[in-house]
Amino acid sequence: MKLKVGSGSCGIAAGAEKVYNALKAQNDGCFTLGIVGCVGMCFLEPIVDVYTDTGVLLKRLVRVSEADAGLIARAMKENDLSLLSSLEIEEEDALFLKKQTRIALRNCGIIDPEDIGDALSHGGYEAAKTVLLHKTPQDVIEEIKTSGLAGRGGAGFPTWFKWDAAKKAPGNEKYLICNADEGDPGAFMDRALIESDPHTLIEGMLIAAYAIGANKAFVYVRAEYPLAIKRLEKAISDAEKNALLGENILGSGFSLSLRIKAGAGAFVCGEETALIESLEGHRGMPRLKPPFPAEKGYLDKPSNINNVETFANVAWIIQNGGKAFASRGTESSRGTKVFALTGKIKRGGLVEIPMGLSLREVIFDIGGGIRDGKKFKAVQLGGPSGGCIPASLLDTVIDYKALAATGAIMGSGGMVVMDEDTCMVNMARFFLDFTAKESCGKCVHCRIGTKRMLEILTRITEGKGEEEDIQKLEALCAGIKDGALCGLGQTAPNPVLTTLKYFKDEYLAHIKEKRCPAGECAALRRYRINEEACRGCTLCAKQCPANAITGSPKQPHIIDKTLCIRCGACKNACRFGAVEVE
Repeated sequence: MKLKVGSGSCGIAAGAEKVYNALKAQNDGCFTLGIVGCVGMCFLEPIVDVYTDTGVLLKRLVRVSEADAGLIARAMKENDLSLLSSLEIEEEDALFLKKQTRIALRNCGIIDPEDIGDALSHGGYEAAKTVLLHKTPQDVIEEIKTSGLAGRGGAGFPTWFKWDAAKKAPGNEKYLICNADEGDPGAFMDRALIESDPHTLIEGMLIAAYAIGANKAFVYVRAEYPLAIKRLEKAISDAEKNALLGENILGSGFSLSLRIKAGAGAFVCGEETALIESLEGHRGMPRLKPPFPAEKGYLDKPSNINNVETFANVAWIIQNGGKAFASRGTESSRGTKVFALTGKIKRGGLVEIPMGLSLREVIFDIGGGIRDGKKFKAVQLGGPSGGCIPASLLDTVIDYKALAATGAIMGSGGMVVMDEDTCMVNMARFFLDFTAKESCGKCVHCRIGTKRMLEILTRITEGKGEEEDIQKLEALCAGIKDGALCGLGQTAPNPVLTTLKYFKDEYLAHIKEKRCPAGECAALRRYRINEEACRGCTLCAKQCPANAITGSPKQPHIIDKTLCIRCGACKNACRFGAVEVE
């Protein structure tokens, strides 16, 4: 039998390397041991899959620890998998994958990302061989057009159109660029995909480069992804050794050089023209458009930029046909979309679903709903450039048009779930703090406007807000959307606009009542002790740093609100739930 340890960043952070080493130490030859990337079930890591020698999955073991290595080795030696029942994934958790449709993630968690032989045995580079030896560049573009594949980096622009524009642009020197500069808080789609299946990215880029006539390509990936970079470097080297990159690939006459550029982590470099500036060695700041990169991009040559997920779909489309991809999804949004499902969710991780599923299906059917019995409040889609969608719109379908109608955007695929304890004003402040710090500073509307908005939101969360602040926020939002130079600046107000639209009552409570309904804003918290619940154990009084709590042992205690510094130590200390937030 074979054991494969999930060894993406999430698995390693949870202890996968220790599990691997412990299994290696226990192995007396009765099983083979290897690694795979992330299958997407981050909430169950570390994961160990048990396969037959012919590659049939027998069991998935979850939350495995070093201490379990001996039991697993014994089960392998005795050929008795019933010994592993305590580690086996529960049926309810298994629904996380069963309700997905995996195209971009088809090999993630299945192949060894550091073994090109494993990728080849799962059909890797077959689509590239078909293209290079039997199809014209225009054939490829037409297949992508038939598929309806739109850019998965956020804008949703038709992929075939960008490729066609670059192909038709005059000049013999053209460039292909992969945007792997994933900067949204809570997003990890690109990282997980590169770590788990780098050859799918390379193959998609190879096909795209052939289609547009580019002989040089770059993957611009943030330096904070060392494991992704390491595995991609090895994959590129292995592809070159197997004549799948470099000169005269597969004897087709087509050549492609592929290199990695590690970015310094500036959020604005996710915008394609700012990325090009950085790639050229300049400070990452957006350019005016037009001209578009297809006309004048890297080194002023025709260039095409797509993100990791877009390229990851390409080989599947070539192998299965554009119509097969287009048959999934909705009329306006074809195929599947990968999301990083995070936040106050029971089953967080990487999910790939056909366009057209509702938010409710993803959050409750796949994600299992909200942790700790709390109520769902909102979901943030699209990262700092996106918006917050309330519970009343849970049945909104996931496609570009439907999400845009709510005020949010698809974005690259961050999906942050919030429960009843989340303050929506503070959430808007969090994202504005991010965008204000990440603004490149090139245009006044973004540089100054986001800063002014952040100041107002901070003031409101501190209980110093005024009624006219709402009008000021709305005016600033309109000015930034109209005047910012690039898409990142233009969408920066979205978290504020959507929280004002759907949660205005929370803004008014902060401003008029000096109260945070969610109890999250520290400056507005008011603590009280429920006399009926208080046992007089004195723990709260002992933990209070301000000596604001008085009372006799075994008698209800009282908080002096004039002395209380709202630190929450009393609530954390109370074992009986007697300390409440007003």
